[in-house]
Amino acid sequence: MAWRDLDPPAPPPPFPEPDPGRACAHLCVLASGSAGNCTVLRIRAESGRPLRTVLLDAGLSPTRTRRLLSERGIALREIDDIVLTHLDADHFHPGWRRVRDCRATLRLHRRHLGKAERRGLLLGRNEPFDDAFELGAAARVRPILMAHDHLGVAAFRIETACGNALGFATDLGRTTDALTAHLAGVGVLAIESNYCPVLQADSDRPDFLKRRITGGAGHLSNEECAEAVRAIAPASAVVLLHLSRQCNTPDLARRAHAEAPYTLTLAHQTEPTPWVPLAPPRDGARVVVPARGHHQGMLFGAPG
Repeated sequence: MAWRDLDPPAPPPPFPEPDPGRACAHLCVLASGSAGNCTVLRIRAESGRPLRTVLLDAGLSPTRTRRLLSERGIALREIDDIVLTHLDADHFHPGWRRVRDCRATLRLHRRHLGKAERRGLLLGRNEPFDDAFELGAAARVRPILMAHDHLGVAAFRIETACGNALGFATDLGRTTDALTAHLAGVGVLAIESNYCPVLQADSDRPDFLKRRITGGAGHLSNEECAEAVRAIAPASAVVLLHLSRQCNTPDLARRAHAEAPYTLTLAHQTEPTPWVPLAPPRDGARVVVPARGHHQGMLFGAPG
């Protein structure tokens, strides 16, 4: 099954209303792929408190992001934070530096700060991180730096004030024991499932690009993704991110999760997903956060 064979997903319903007993946080992947990556996360800190609205990556143009948010009843001025995994253009669109009605705080790893400064990508409010940080009273974000090209990529464990937990990991290159320990037992896991090795090898892509993608500092294959999911063991749901249009298909990505005990959502290059409710972490899940600078398996300076 190719991308063109898929019917576009139905538009998601409006953002769920508050309801005791329901999840206080939901995510919607607006788009994910080489043409741009952006996920919106909405969090209620507690009943009756205002929403906190967060973009995880902002790789779509501000115009397209504004339209997709508006279709979901969200104004651009409501975005409180833009949390970046890294600075590739498909994860942070350069057009954001020209937006004047966005009050969001840009949060990026300190390792990426120099590159952002040199390229003029910083916004009016910028908060670099290299350790855990708070999103107001709504959530605590725990980053871990993983291998991707020269500067690495941040993956996140996001724990909301109402007890939900999200793991968010893309452009990983490879998974490590440190990553699986960091994300262990999250309620919902959003993770890349970029390519099929057979389609990658048979593609007409240049050899240097194939080496970059498959060489341990690029992207995860479907099988590597599924193996990581089994190790992390999310409690309720998995969202597959960043499927390659040329070297993957939804069928192949889905097949690696056959008979899995979680619900599966596939992000699309052009159509948003439905709202996915966050869930509490799996009972008994322990979080092991490695000491700073000792993340097993980190690798920088790969070809690319």
